[in-house]
This record gives sequence, structure tokens and C-alpha cells, in this order.
Amino acid sequence: MNAADHEPQGTPDTSLRALLTNPGYRLVLIYRLCALLSYQIVAVTVGWHIYEITRDPFSLGLVGLAEVLPYFCVAPFAGYLVDVLPRRRLGMAACTALVVTALSLLAVAQHWLPFDGLWPIYAAIALTGMARSFLSPIYNALFARVLPRELFVRGASIGSVMFQTGMVFGPALGGVLVGFGGKGLAYAIAATAALGAIAALTMLKVQEPTMSGPRAPIFRSIGEGARFVLSHPIMLGAMALDMFSVLLGGVVAMLPAFIHDILHYGPEGLGILRGAPALGSVCAGLWLARHPLQRNAGRTLLWAVTGFGLCVIAFGLSRHFWLSALILLAYGMCDGVSVVVRSTILQLSTPDEMRGRVSSINGIFVSSSNELGAFYAGTMARLLGLIPAVLVGGCAILMVAATVAKKAPQLRRLDLRQL
Repeated sequence: MNAADHEPQGTPDTSLRALLTNPGYRLVLIYRLCALLSYQIVAVTVGWHIYEITRDPFSLGLVGLAEVLPYFCVAPFAGYLVDVLPRRRLGMAACTALVVTALSLLAVAQHWLPFDGLWPIYAAIALTGMARSFLSPIYNALFARVLPRELFVRGASIGSVMFQTGMVFGPALGGVLVGFGGKGLAYAIAATAALGAIAALTMLKVQEPTMSGPRAPIFRSIGEGARFVLSHPIMLGAMALDMFSVLLGGVVAMLPAFIHDILHYGPEGLGILRGAPALGSVCAGLWLARHPLQRNAGRTLLWAVTGFGLCVIAFGLSRHFWLSALILLAYGMCDGVSVVVRSTILQLSTPDEMRGRVSSINGIFVSSSNELGAFYAGTMARLLGLIPAVLVGGCAILMVAATVAKKAPQLRRLDLRQL
């Protein structure tokens, strides 16, 4: 039974207070925040760890590749499992993998393992990629079980705020911990955050959906999810737009190189720059939670992606630390608008029995593009140089936004009230 079935007759309460006083929703947000903090602290610490050893931007790109390849391999099966198995228990298992990753990296940083080279670090990041393939589908599925449908738009905005809060505090905390306590402390705190996510899911009381008939074979079931997305032009267009913009605008993965070679700051500066885009996204999410997008959502999305590309170009031209931080703040605001619109489309358009599979496909399109973008950025930096690679990426984003605006009229005219 869906949460919406418990709503009293009459006008539903869609206020922000009704959303924030929902105990199940609060626990789902805590799960999401703690999991995000865990792997974001790991991400910023691993970037510093690898660059400290190699001084090679390409090695930073390989970190993204080591995560995204396992993600791609596991994500379709993760979505299927979320649709057919207890979601809460799957979430606890995925967060346990984050604990194992952080503790493994702690052992590498403290030289407790009899292994040399970079491969143990990349292996641990591969496990993170597998665990991450479960996190978003589980969140999206639980989101729909604890909230009535009329709260989905506000809930998506607050969920985006919580997501970006993790993106702010994770990198910033990671940079501070590395700078003042060393890599070992940062990895230990990451493991603790993952344990917090497990605790939140342990306390969550939610009725899992029951299967109404026999389960389809796994590959047929995965194919059903893919066909649903491909037959939904608005959802497909929003996913593709976000994927290409994040893929081509992967400046965040190159921040250790910018800090070392251009802006000349230490790990504290890395934490600030890693957190600035997420802080901008938090600001955008808070605004949209108070003023939910309804009309002209598609046009707003396209303008946000255009602004995202302009910020990438401006960052590549900046030579001053605090100017770069402000540019990344604006970059995050534009990205935050895109995240809220896409999340709202996903929640409003997806049947409950397909949320795991559709969310996994969304992750393949969008979430993994951060890691694939890191590999792309590292490769382009090796071929063209650090700054030219960023400028080329920003120009390509502007071309993508213009192409989608012309070729996807349904997305351009999107009104969320019609979903």
C-alpha cells in the first residue's frame, strides 16, 4: 500500500511543514546524507592521495574510470533487485560495502597491507562504484513509499538540498580532515558516516511493495525498464541533457591539479572548491523548495544548462582562488536547477513497481557521468593541457544545450503540472 493511500479525504496538506514532519521521509534523508558524506569524503581524499603519489592529472581520471566501469556493470541488475527485494535491507548491504571501502583505504594509507602500487586504491574505488549503483534506486523507491504523491515536487527539492548538502560537507570535510588530520582520519570518518546510513535504515519503518504476480526473467525485466525510459521523450531528453553537460563539464575531477599548478593552495583549498558547486546547488534547491517549478520548467532547465557551460569556461579562464570559488558556486546553482527538474520528472512519471529499474537507468545516464566525465577530463588534459581541456568542454556544453533546445520541443515546453 502506498503512503498516498493513507491520506485523509479533503484537500491534502502540501506545505513544507507537512513534508518535514514526516518521520519516514526524515530517516530516508538521513540515509541519503550519510551515504553521500561517506563516498564524497572518500572521493576527495582519494583524489589528493593519488595526485600526491603520481602528480599526474591522468591518474585522477583513472579514479573516475575505476568507479564508473563497475557502476555500469552492476546498475541494471541493482535496479532489478530494488524492484523485487526488500529495499531497506539492500540499502544496508550497500552501505556496508561503503564501510568496507573506507576501511580498506584506511589500511592502504596507514601501510597496514603488504601491497605496493596504486591498484589497491583503484580496487577499493571499484567497490564504491558497485555500492553506489544501489544507493539512488533505493532512495527513489523509499521516497515514493514514505510520501504522498502531492508532496513529490517539494520532496524532490528538499531531497536535492540534502543531496547537495552532502556534496558540500563531504568534500569540505574531506579536505579539512586531510589537511589537519591526514588521509587515515578522513577514511575513518567516511566509514563512520556509512554506519550512520545503516542506522537510519535500521530505524525506518516502511511497508515494502508486494509482487502482484510472477516475476519476469531478469533480463526481460531490465528491458522493460529501458523501454519505458526510451518511450518517454521528456524523461529521456532530461537525462541525456544532464548526462552530456556533466560529462563535458568535469572540472571538479581536475581540481587537485588546478590547486597544485594554477591556484597554488593546499588541501583546505581543495575542500572549498569541491564544496562550492554543491553549496550553489543547495541554494538553488532551497529556493525551489519554497517556490516549486511548475510552468516553463523545460525552458528553465535549458537556461540552467547554458549557464552551467558558461561557468565551466569562466573557471578555465580564472587565475584567482576566490574568483574560481564564486564561479563554481554559480556552476552549482545551475546544476541544482537541473537536478531538481530531472528528479521531479523521474518521481512523477515512474510507476512504483518500476522505480528501481528506471532509477538505475537514470544513474547510468547521469550519476555515472560524473566519473566518466572525470576520465574524459583527465584524458583531455593529457592531450590538450589542463586549461584548454576545460575551455573545450564548456563550449561543447553550450552546443549540447542549443541542440537539445532545437531538437526536443516537448522538453522545451515542459509544464510539470501535466505529468
